[in-house]
Amino acid sequence: MNTLVTISNMILPVVILIIVAIGLGRKKDVYGLFIKGAEDGIQTVIKIMPTLIGLMVAVGVLRASGFFDFLAMILSPVVKVFALPAEVVPFLLIKMFSSSAATGLALDLFKTYGTDSYIGTLVSLSMSSTETVFYTMSVYFMVVKITKTRYTLAGALLATVSGVAASVVLALWMCG
Repeated sequence: MNTLVTISNMILPVVILIIVAIGLGRKKDVYGLFIKGAEDGIQTVIKIMPTLIGLMVAVGVLRASGFFDFLAMILSPVVKVFALPAEVVPFLLIKMFSSSAATGLALDLFKTYGTDSYIGTLVSLSMSSTETVFYTMSVYFMVVKITKTRYTLAGALLATVSGVAASVVLALWMCG
């Protein structure tokens, strides 16, 4: 176990050293390129900040207002058919907007139902097999100024539904 910890602690420094060595080998100004990349990163953060703030505020308002719980209550007869507990629906909805807010809900579900329960297993699997669709689309498309998303939303939602379906199947199999 200590060997794995040592290796994992060394991976990032080794990768950085390899990148620096390759840059120096190609006679590049490694530090200057690093600074240029950092400046570009700051510019990107400044560009996406309004979108991020708007998205976070919207998710916070919807969560605090109880809208997601209300929606889960309405959808509970439908989702039960698919072996999806109504308690998980707010998590799945919020996950499409904010991974950090979904993590908070996941922790609440773990405290309530346990990590080894069907709900805990389902949430864990769903967390790792779904994406923050609306966050990703809004941030990345805004940065590169894409206005016509074409089939991106439909494809992303299909991938999310597929991830949730796979999570349900695996959770049912694991929890028997």
